[in-house]
Amino acid sequence: MEEYKKILIAKGIKPTFQRIKILEYLSRNRTHPTVDMIYTALFKKVPTLSKTTVYNTLDILRENGLVDVLTITESEMRYEYCTEPHHHFLCRRCGRIIDLDVKCPYLEKMKFGEHKLEQIHGYFKGICKDCLEEAQ
Repeated sequence: MEEYKKILIAKGIKPTFQRIKILEYLSRNRTHPTVDMIYTALFKKVPTLSKTTVYNTLDILRENGLVDVLTITESEMRYEYCTEPHHHFLCRRCGRIIDLDVKCPYLEKMKFGEHKLEQIHGYFKGICKDCLEEAQ
C-alpha cells in the first residue's frame, strides 16, 4: 500500500484510502475493468466506497497520467493502469480485452516530432484463441 501512496504523492494527488485501493486494484488486475467491476471488487473491502468516488478517482488518475481509458467497445469505458504504450484485442465472443505487444511504426516519429503525443490507442477486434478452441 505504501508503494501506491508514494505514486500518488509524486503526482501531487492526496493519497486517500479509496484512491490507494483503486490504484492498487488496477495495478494488480490487468483485466481492463469497468467502473462497476472496480466498485464491485472493492466494496467488500472498502464499505465507504461509492461509485461516484470510483468515477472521480479514475478521472484524477487519468488527468495525472496514471490511468488510461479504453473505449474499445461502443457501450462502456474500460480502465487500466498506465504502463508502456500497447494495443488491445477485444474478443467479440467472450468480451475479454487482451494486451497486445504490437510495435507501431509511427510511434518513434510521433514521440520526437512536432506534435505533443498524449495518448496511443490501437484496437483489434475478433475472436480470441480460447473461444476458437472452445468452438472446435
